[in-house]
Amino acid sequence: MQEETRPYRGLRVLDASQGIAGPYCGMLLAAQGADVVKLEPPEGDWSRGLSTRAKGQSVMHITFNRGKRSVVLDLKQPEDRAAAQALAARADVLIEAFRPGVAARLGLGPEATPEHAICLSISGFGQQGPYAERPCTDSVAQAFSGLAALNAGSDGVPNKVGTLIADVVTGLSAFAAVQAALAQRALERAAGVAPRRRVLDVSLMAGMAGLLAMPLAEAGLLGRAPAALNIPAGSYQAADGVWVMVALVREAEFVALCEVLGLPELPSDPRFASFAERATHREALLPQIRAAFARDTGENWLRRLATARLLASRVNTPLDWLADPHVQASGAAGMLHQPELGSLPMPALPGLGHWLPPAPALGADTATVLRELAVPAG
Repeated sequence: MQEETRPYRGLRVLDASQGIAGPYCGMLLAAQGADVVKLEPPEGDWSRGLSTRAKGQSVMHITFNRGKRSVVLDLKQPEDRAAAQALAARADVLIEAFRPGVAARLGLGPEATPEHAICLSISGFGQQGPYAERPCTDSVAQAFSGLAALNAGSDGVPNKVGTLIADVVTGLSAFAAVQAALAQRALERAAGVAPRRRVLDVSLMAGMAGLLAMPLAEAGLLGRAPAALNIPAGSYQAADGVWVMVALVREAEFVALCEVLGLPELPSDPRFASFAERATHREALLPQIRAAFARDTGENWLRRLATARLLASRVNTPLDWLADPHVQASGAAGMLHQPELGSLPMPALPGLGHWLPPAPALGADTATVLRELAVPAG
């Protein structure tokens, strides 16, 4: 991480969230120079107990909490709650993901922060509305948003995406919102405007809606589910079992694809004359495309598709991606050394570079942080 791209040095962040979305936002702020104190209950952030784990660390926790300082406080105890409130009272940014209203009852709501603070609340469905108290996870958000319906398999069963996309997208959205608020605060300070708190309400529901803005807009416009995009774009299995993903964005690319596959007659069939017609008659078209791909190896198809300047890629596993020569040559992933687990690859932050400090052990910084506040440990 280059120092010139760390504009938040000196910024104090209290991350009282758990899981992924809030911690990811906090980690991105830490990567940009902020001092991020992670407030954890005695049992720790629940993410420490999920994914591959050892000695109080997990891959999930490391991914979203590297570079922070961990403070353990039991908010059921008055002295620890007072210590948490003291941390909030000096925070430039407060991140919380309690159920709506809980942070305020604990004394960790916006009123506990300085007048200039950015207060970020992350929840499943937002702070207001009939679903505000409804529990939400990444899977629930994928189902509620319509993503699972858009990701139906060949058997018609809706499927969640195989990564925690709702949490990650919401964390990125929260980071963008916090950065915008910080930029506005800086402009107002420069203009001599009196400081004011900014309260940000970011939900998994809103994060997923932002991700699905186009299909939501098109469905609302039409009053029905829109046709599938760019048929026959998709993944096809070659003779050696390799899956090849093909993308099409122009009509001429369908003609070129048919030439590569040895099916030059297909574009002249009226059923396949346009993306719209191909969507209508996909059941007649797709078996022919599948059969063509099954006649040769993935490597040969990828070479021919590249020669024709068509958009295509082998369908990689995560291990395939890590081993790919381009990934390695471009330094797209670095190695993070976590004492409890060992070394693990960590992708660079897009446009920002590598951020590879370890995640904190549970409560490792409690005494130090409270000493900085001149608050005795409970």
